[in-house]
Amino acid sequence: MKLAGKPFDGWSSVALVLTGGYLFMVVWPLVAVLLSSVTNAQGFSLDGFATFFSSRLYYGTLVNSLMVTICVTVLAFVIAFPLAYFMTMFRIPGNRTIQVLILASMMSPPFIGAYSWILLLGNNGIITRWLKDTAGLEAPSIYGFAGIVLVLTLQLVPLIFTYLMGAWRTLDVSLLEAAESMGVTGWRRALKVIAPLLLPTVLGGSLLVFVRAFADFGTPMLIGQGFRTIPVLIYSSFVGEVSIDRSFAAAVAVIVIAVTLGVFLLQKFIVDRRTFSMTALRPIEATRLSGWGGWLIYAYVYGFLTLALAPLLVVVVSSFRNTLYGQFVAGFSLKNYVTAQRDIWRYITNTFSIGITALILLVIVAVLVSYLTVRRKGALTGTLDTMTMVPYVVPGLIIGIALITAFSQPPLVLTGTFAVMVLALAIRRLPYAVRSTTALMYQFSPSIEEAAISLGASKSRTLVQVIIPALAPGILSGAVLSWVTIITELSTTLFLYNTSTQTLSLGIYAQVIRGQLGTAAALSTILLVLTMLSLVLLMRMPGGKEIRV
Repeated sequence: MKLAGKPFDGWSSVALVLTGGYLFMVVWPLVAVLLSSVTNAQGFSLDGFATFFSSRLYYGTLVNSLMVTICVTVLAFVIAFPLAYFMTMFRIPGNRTIQVLILASMMSPPFIGAYSWILLLGNNGIITRWLKDTAGLEAPSIYGFAGIVLVLTLQLVPLIFTYLMGAWRTLDVSLLEAAESMGVTGWRRALKVIAPLLLPTVLGGSLLVFVRAFADFGTPMLIGQGFRTIPVLIYSSFVGEVSIDRSFAAAVAVIVIAVTLGVFLLQKFIVDRRTFSMTALRPIEATRLSGWGGWLIYAYVYGFLTLALAPLLVVVVSSFRNTLYGQFVAGFSLKNYVTAQRDIWRYITNTFSIGITALILLVIVAVLVSYLTVRRKGALTGTLDTMTMVPYVVPGLIIGIALITAFSQPPLVLTGTFAVMVLALAIRRLPYAVRSTTALMYQFSPSIEEAAISLGASKSRTLVQVIIPALAPGILSGAVLSWVTIITELSTTLFLYNTSTQTLSLGIYAQVIRGQLGTAAALSTILLVLTMLSLVLLMRMPGGKEIRV
């Protein structure tokens, strides 16, 4: 047996083990969901799909989700494009700090944004009460379609913004000068010259926005009220208080996978036809702003930053407000932190133990897969590389359903265990870790590896003692970014935890659902602090300034 034209060896065994493990831990659970969607107690059945498409109550949730997702994706791009344009083309005071703060606003869980807007514009929100008491006006409702779109747009604008900022750095200023010499300036140049060049990046960022908005559970659950989306339908069908229909939930999950996979393939088809490379021999130099146009640009940049950060600041302030039976009353104190002290330490301990274990597993698998796909090309490693992208298009909620479907009965029962939490979080982030590590591996010259081997080092020793140390800064930067996404993950683990494995994100969600707003604010503040400290660490690390989400 050969791998990439070479005899079967230890690395072939590693590739087989990784492929087998991935088939068992990722592919098989998704196949189990597919099988569950077409079977019932009597055998083969398409009743789940028939039920979904025969009732407006059910297929309407798909329409609702698509409406929300399309609006969020379009709005996120419309806001992010000029934001990235201004931040690149002009000298904005505090440019680097603004980028970090915008990234930080994205790293908080979406349901914290929803919760904070409840504190602002909910039935008893700060702005709601102020408008009513001072002017007798009714504040616009945060609940329903408009509220969901607002929260998710503010949450996901930084995602496209980050992609665009990376792409701007590849543009050569000579292209802009050539356009200007032909009389194409200002917004005409941005739309006719720059936008087409950035199309692959825009589509890549838009795909992530689409998948995240389409699959988001926490936001519509908290502020959707009568406006139901498809993740809420899956959740209520899978663990409903009134009735449980897991076959129906599996059928809806398959429909969701079909939608996200279709969007992914469409995006890939368009990008493949528009693929090109750019190298900025003369990077764009920011110019100084002046006049009323400059003030408008400042207003746009700082206005968005304020809007993105305001909800998070509200959560922090609310964590110190006094509460009575979970609701806010007059005065400030540390009561929320003291009252929830036992739960807080349990949540933090679980977050670190589960998160760090998942991160270690994630880094090891990512390094091995990246090395195999770059240095040991072949049919098996190509298959492994393709399979690692599966969680990229499968929403986290469905990954959780897949794991509980496959591993909730003998011979392997993992539901509610520490192991399944680690597995779920590692699977969720694996595609991004593999892609970032593979990019680093391609940058490492094979000649250095060949020199080490010629001196008598084995390939495994070369990987451990030469390649990994050389790539360590980039790997560590990616690991810190993965850590941030791991500790803020909610939907993937929503079906898998018990009280002994409840993390900060799960604890916050549980407290909000129970109406314990003060405790939720305290836990949210702790999670935000952890997120900010992680991002500060990331920015101080070599390679950390080029952040890829």
